[in-house]
Amino acid sequence: MEELDYHRLLQLRTNLRQFLRWSEQQAEKVGLKPAHHQLLLAIRGHDDPRGPTISDVAGYLLLRHHSAVELTQRVGALGLIQRIADPDDGRVVRLALTAKGVAALGKLTELHLEELGRLAGSIRPFWPDAAG
Repeated sequence: MEELDYHRLLQLRTNLRQFLRWSEQQAEKVGLKPAHHQLLLAIRGHDDPRGPTISDVAGYLLLRHHSAVELTQRVGALGLIQRIADPDDGRVVRLALTAKGVAALGKLTELHLEELGRLAGSIRPFWPDAAG
């Protein structure tokens, strides 16, 4: 390892922490808790068109199943998501965004993509192929 490697890692970790804090603040500005924003993104970003299950979002958010259930109940009470019985297996519950959830996530996503564009320059040095 060279001194520059340590400097770059410090810079990267600092930038990531700053981005996460900025992200939390953006969620709060639109009246959401950061965990609510994470849940909305986990639902919208899931690749199965039927929507994710509670277990899927628990995995994305690094939560225990019962904690994911509680989070989905709180966010559902805000009218941002809905629970839908799986048409193929009635024991399985899938999650979907409501129109209100889509609108809230859309605002946050636009801001986040802009911010990531600004951070890209400080992250590129870690990937030599991208730096040139």
